[in-house]
Amino acid sequence: MRTIVTWYQTGGPYMIPLLAVGVAGLLIVADRFAHLVLRTKINSRPFIERVISLVRAGKVDEALKLCAEHQSALPDLGLVILRSRSENERELLKVAEAATLTMVPALKRRLAWLPVLATIAILLGILGGVANLHDALTQLAQSSSDARGQVLLAIAYALRPVGAGMLTAIPLFAGHAFLLHESQNIVGQLEEFSARLVNALIDRPDVRLGHR
Repeated sequence: MRTIVTWYQTGGPYMIPLLAVGVAGLLIVADRFAHLVLRTKINSRPFIERVISLVRAGKVDEALKLCAEHQSALPDLGLVILRSRSENERELLKVAEAATLTMVPALKRRLAWLPVLATIAILLGILGGVANLHDALTQLAQSSSDARGQVLLAIAYALRPVGAGMLTAIPLFAGHAFLLHESQNIVGQLEEFSARLVNALIDRPDVRLGHR
């Protein structure tokens, strides 16, 4: 840990933009984590089954109340479909599709910036390494002291921003993969819930995905 801190403290002028990129990326990860994992996700399977069972029992008002008690993507979708009060399959499907389309962008908002920031961090690290090596070797060329030791120090100095850039990129790539996976799971749940809820409202047999 001390070595990493030393990299940032003595890595040259490119460490400041590298640190800014890292902070920006971590803020996006924190924001998306709070939205996707803490606010958007619920215990989806019991919720879906409960709403479907209420609708099939003709207790639409109770299903509406259950959806209104939660604040996340699945209950919001349920509220939109149930409040339409329609029994026409085509109309229900249009309502479900429109509601899903409005929710999906919010789930994936700003996620595309994470791999971009991670790539920028790596490129800044490489650029900083080249600049540091150039400056160190230029100073060495003007000095007559221990050439071999100075070359090694120059190389070590040049590698600090490269290492810091990679260290910044790793959590950003990992965070992007995790958050993208979570958003795709939620989108899949929205699609399943809307299809099964429409089937329940028009009294069509229920098909539970993954079950016989």
